[in-house]
Amino acid sequence: MSTERDFYEILGVSREADAAELKRAYRRLAMDHHPDRNPGDKAAEARFKEAAEAYQVLSDPEQRARYDRYGRAGLGGGGGAAGFSDLGDIFGAFSDIFGDVFGGGRGGPGGGRAQPRGADIEARVSLTLIEAATGVKKDVQIHRHVACHTCHGSGAAPGSQPETCQQCGGRGQVLHAQGFLRIATTCPVCRGQGKVVRRPCPTCEGSGVERQTDTLQVNIPAGVEDGSTLRLVGRGEAPAGGRPGNLYVVLSVESDPRFERDGADLHTEVAVSFPQATLGDRIQIPLLGDKDAEGRDPFEEVEMAPGTQPGDTVILRGKGLPRVDGRGTGNLIAHVKLVVPTSLTEEEEAHLRAYAAAGGQRVNPEKTGFFKRKKKK
Repeated sequence: MSTERDFYEILGVSREADAAELKRAYRRLAMDHHPDRNPGDKAAEARFKEAAEAYQVLSDPEQRARYDRYGRAGLGGGGGAAGFSDLGDIFGAFSDIFGDVFGGGRGGPGGGRAQPRGADIEARVSLTLIEAATGVKKDVQIHRHVACHTCHGSGAAPGSQPETCQQCGGRGQVLHAQGFLRIATTCPVCRGQGKVVRRPCPTCEGSGVERQTDTLQVNIPAGVEDGSTLRLVGRGEAPAGGRPGNLYVVLSVESDPRFERDGADLHTEVAVSFPQATLGDRIQIPLLGDKDAEGRDPFEEVEMAPGTQPGDTVILRGKGLPRVDGRGTGNLIAHVKLVVPTSLTEEEEAHLRAYAAAGGQRVNPEKTGFFKRKKKK
């Protein structure tokens, strides 16, 4: 299946389509390409998955906003869109749509109860500004519940199996009749599982899950911003017999005292003296990068024109941060800051007074006596 087609193109809608239009478009494609209507047709199955990926992103306002701004690169989590591992994931995720179309509670071939989905979990990763600019791989430690290794998620002790719940007949729900009204509620005996464990597993005590600590390597793309979130599909909580939730990695980009970030652009200050600004000079503009072997920060030397004013800018194009959507690189903007000395030698003061006199400029008279000696200390 191609990963390059535009999601709006896949669903056949405009970029201004509202939620109802998106749902109608996806429903139509799901009906056309559903595996029950196209048995053994791998091309139809591929289009079915492709439509599901597109709909999952565009039906989520936050995901849709990131996609509109950055394209697929903004979705993170390894570059895939929704990342469904199989058809069961799709049927579970959109059981409301498939239940309407095909009449089954799960919406997949053969119907059945919807698979429970595990909870999403969150992890936080800190990056330096340099790491955010270049992209980096980070190890992330997570704690989550997964299927018990002893009972493999069944909750039953070795040598036994869960039994079909007699109260609900394995449906996980019981019906209550009140006149002409019928109300379905979660079965109080099996708690919606449809199964009852008579001999609980000694490891998980019948829950079917156990706590596990994993270390995952997360590929963080270049250009991410502070507060960006990457999604790793299927790395969240994994309930017994159900689909795992997702892991959301929240990125925190540390500030750098030399720069101020504005999207993909970087701003910095360059201090110059009055003679430099007046007569021009070659100045050093700091760059974002690693220090050299002698511990010096990288820089680029550029020509500053005579008569440069405080607040003027020197722009180094393409020296900012890469855009996360892959559309080029921002600029580095150096703001000229005029530094006024707080003390002068007698020779420097004499020259400066001569300059002021030559231009007819008024300045304070030179101090004499005690005050002059105090100043020159």
